Amino acid sequence: MTLVIGLVTGVLFGAFLQQAEVIRFERQVGAMRLLDMTIFKFMLTTIVVGSIGIYLLSDLGVVSFAPRALSLGLQIVGGLLFGIGWAIIGFCPGTSIGALAEGRYHVVWPILGMLVGGIVFALLYPAIQTYLAPIGAFGSVSVQGLLGISHWFVIAALAVGAFFLFRFFERKGL
Repeated sequence: MTLVIGLVTGVLFGAFLQQAEVIRFERQVGAMRLLDMTIFKFMLTTIVVGSIGIYLLSDLGVVSFAPRALSLGLQIVGGLLFGIGWAIIGFCPGTSIGALAEGRYHVVWPILGMLVGGIVFALLYPAIQTYLAPIGAFGSVSVQGLLGISHWFVIAALAVGAFFLFRFFERKGL
Protein backbone atom coordinates (compact mmCIF):
# COMPACT_ATOMS: atom_id res chain seq x y z
CA MET A 1 0.00 0.00 0.00
CA THR A 2 2.90 2.34 0.75
CA LEU A 3 4.12 2.03 -2.85
CA VAL A 4 0.64 2.80 -4.18
CA ILE A 5 0.41 5.92 -2.01
CA GLY A 6 3.89 6.95 -3.19
CA LEU A 7 2.90 6.45 -6.83
CA VAL A 8 -0.35 8.41 -6.44
CA THR A 9 1.30 11.32 -4.63
CA GLY A 10 4.16 11.32 -7.16
CA VAL A 11 1.73 11.48 -10.08
CA LEU A 12 -0.21 14.27 -8.37
CA PHE A 13 2.98 16.21 -7.68
CA GLY A 14 4.00 15.78 -11.32
CA ALA A 15 0.60 17.06 -12.43
CA PHE A 16 1.00 20.09 -10.17
CA LEU A 17 4.49 20.72 -11.61
CA GLN A 18 3.04 20.56 -15.12
CA GLN A 19 0.05 22.79 -14.33
CA ALA A 20 2.27 25.39 -12.63
CA GLU A 21 4.52 25.33 -15.73
CA VAL A 22 7.62 24.89 -13.59
CA ILE A 23 8.88 22.14 -15.91
CA ARG A 24 9.17 24.61 -18.79
CA PHE A 25 12.73 25.44 -19.78
CA GLU A 26 11.82 29.13 -20.02
CA ARG A 27 10.65 29.13 -16.39
CA GLN A 28 13.84 27.36 -15.29
CA VAL A 29 16.09 29.91 -17.01
CA GLY A 30 13.89 32.76 -15.79
CA ALA A 31 14.30 31.53 -12.24
CA MET A 32 18.08 31.33 -12.55
CA ARG A 33 18.14 34.88 -13.95
CA LEU A 34 15.75 36.08 -11.19
CA LEU A 35 13.31 37.27 -13.86
CA ASP A 36 10.55 34.71 -13.26
CA MET A 37 9.58 33.72 -9.73
CA THR A 38 7.10 30.98 -10.75
CA ILE A 39 9.38 28.18 -9.51
CA PHE A 40 10.20 30.05 -6.30
CA LYS A 41 6.49 30.64 -5.62
CA PHE A 42 5.69 26.98 -6.32
CA MET A 43 8.48 25.79 -4.01
CA LEU A 44 7.55 28.19 -1.22
CA THR A 45 3.90 27.17 -1.46
CA THR A 46 4.99 23.53 -1.24
CA ILE A 47 7.08 24.30 1.85
CA VAL A 48 4.20 26.09 3.61
CA VAL A 49 1.63 23.39 2.76
CA GLY A 50 4.10 20.61 3.59
CA SER A 51 4.97 22.24 6.93
CA ILE A 52 1.34 22.46 7.90
CA GLY A 53 0.69 18.87 6.84
CA ILE A 54 3.70 17.22 8.46
CA TYR A 55 3.38 19.09 11.76
CA LEU A 56 -0.38 18.51 11.91
CA LEU A 57 0.14 14.77 11.34
CA SER A 58 2.97 14.79 13.89
CA ASP A 59 0.85 16.61 16.49
CA LEU A 60 -1.96 14.08 15.92
CA GLY A 61 0.50 11.22 16.44
CA VAL A 62 0.02 9.84 12.94
CA VAL A 63 3.68 10.27 11.95
CA SER A 64 6.96 10.75 13.75
CA PHE A 65 8.95 13.77 12.64
CA ALA A 66 12.26 15.26 13.72
CA PRO A 67 14.52 17.63 11.76
CA ARG A 68 17.65 16.03 10.32
CA ALA A 69 21.07 16.97 11.62
CA LEU A 70 22.52 20.11 10.04
CA SER A 71 25.93 19.86 8.39
CA LEU A 72 27.17 22.98 6.64
CA GLY A 73 29.72 20.88 4.75
CA LEU A 74 26.98 18.70 3.27
CA GLN A 75 24.64 21.64 2.60
CA ILE A 76 27.25 23.79 0.86
CA VAL A 77 28.78 21.06 -1.30
CA GLY A 78 25.38 19.54 -2.14
CA GLY A 79 23.89 22.96 -2.93
CA LEU A 80 26.81 23.88 -5.18
CA LEU A 81 26.62 20.58 -7.08
CA PHE A 82 22.86 20.89 -7.48
CA GLY A 83 23.07 24.54 -8.56
CA ILE A 84 25.90 23.96 -11.03
CA GLY A 85 24.04 21.03 -12.59
CA TRP A 86 20.82 23.04 -12.80
CA ALA A 87 22.62 25.99 -14.41
CA ILE A 88 24.43 23.82 -16.97
CA ILE A 89 21.46 21.65 -17.97
CA GLY A 90 18.58 24.06 -17.36
CA PHE A 91 16.53 21.52 -15.40
CA CYS A 92 16.65 20.15 -11.90
CA PRO A 93 16.16 16.37 -11.51
CA GLY A 94 12.45 16.57 -10.62
CA THR A 95 11.52 18.94 -13.40
CA SER A 96 13.52 16.91 -15.93
CA ILE A 97 11.39 13.85 -15.12
CA GLY A 98 8.28 15.99 -15.62
CA ALA A 99 9.61 17.33 -18.92
CA LEU A 100 10.31 13.77 -20.09
CA ALA A 101 6.71 12.86 -19.22
CA GLU A 102 5.62 15.71 -21.50
CA GLY A 103 7.63 14.18 -24.33
CA ARG A 104 10.71 16.40 -24.26
CA TYR A 105 13.34 13.74 -24.83
CA HIS A 106 16.37 16.05 -24.65
CA VAL A 107 16.06 15.87 -20.85
CA VAL A 108 17.37 12.33 -20.91
CA TRP A 109 20.82 13.86 -20.26
CA PRO A 110 19.99 15.47 -16.91
CA ILE A 111 18.16 12.29 -15.92
CA LEU A 112 21.23 10.20 -16.77
CA GLY A 113 23.33 12.73 -14.86
CA MET A 114 21.05 12.34 -11.86
CA LEU A 115 21.38 8.54 -12.00
CA VAL A 116 25.17 8.66 -12.40
CA GLY A 117 25.35 11.22 -9.59
CA GLY A 118 23.34 8.89 -7.37
CA ILE A 119 25.72 6.03 -8.10
CA VAL A 120 28.78 8.21 -7.43
CA PHE A 121 27.20 9.43 -4.19
CA ALA A 122 26.50 5.86 -3.08
CA LEU A 123 30.10 4.87 -3.80
CA LEU A 124 31.50 7.91 -1.98
CA TYR A 125 29.00 7.81 0.92
CA PRO A 126 31.39 6.40 3.52
CA ALA A 127 33.99 9.06 2.72
CA ILE A 128 31.34 11.79 2.66
CA GLN A 129 30.09 10.76 6.09
CA THR A 130 33.64 10.57 7.45
CA TYR A 131 35.15 13.75 6.01
CA LEU A 132 32.39 16.10 4.84
CA ALA A 133 29.49 15.57 7.25
CA PRO A 134 31.46 16.67 10.36
CA ILE A 135 32.26 20.07 8.81
CA GLY A 136 29.91 22.55 10.46
CA ALA A 137 27.85 19.82 12.12
CA PHE A 138 25.27 21.33 14.47
CA GLY A 139 23.06 18.34 15.15
CA SER A 140 19.29 18.54 14.82
CA VAL A 141 18.27 22.20 14.81
CA SER A 142 15.06 24.01 13.91
CA VAL A 143 13.85 27.59 13.97
CA GLN A 144 11.24 26.81 16.63
CA GLY A 145 13.87 25.01 18.70
CA LEU A 146 16.30 27.91 18.47
CA LEU A 147 13.61 30.45 19.36
CA GLY A 148 11.91 28.24 21.95
CA ILE A 149 8.44 28.78 20.47
CA SER A 150 5.70 26.58 19.01
CA HIS A 151 6.22 25.36 15.47
CA TRP A 152 2.79 26.80 14.63
CA PHE A 153 4.09 30.36 15.22
CA VAL A 154 6.96 29.70 12.83
CA ILE A 155 4.62 28.22 10.21
CA ALA A 156 2.23 31.18 10.58
CA ALA A 157 5.12 33.63 10.14
CA LEU A 158 6.30 31.68 7.11
CA ALA A 159 2.81 31.73 5.56
CA VAL A 160 2.36 35.46 6.19
CA GLY A 161 5.83 36.19 4.82
CA ALA A 162 5.09 34.08 1.74
CA PHE A 163 1.82 35.94 1.18
CA PHE A 164 3.50 39.35 1.18
CA LEU A 165 6.41 38.09 -0.92
CA PHE A 166 3.95 36.70 -3.48
CA ARG A 167 2.14 40.05 -3.58
CA PHE A 168 5.47 41.80 -4.18
CA PHE A 169 6.36 39.40 -7.00
CA GLU A 170 2.96 39.86 -8.62
CA ARG A 171 3.21 43.66 -8.47
CA LYS A 172 6.64 43.49 -10.11
CA GLY A 173 5.38 41.08 -12.78
CA LEU A 174 7.62 38.28 -11.57
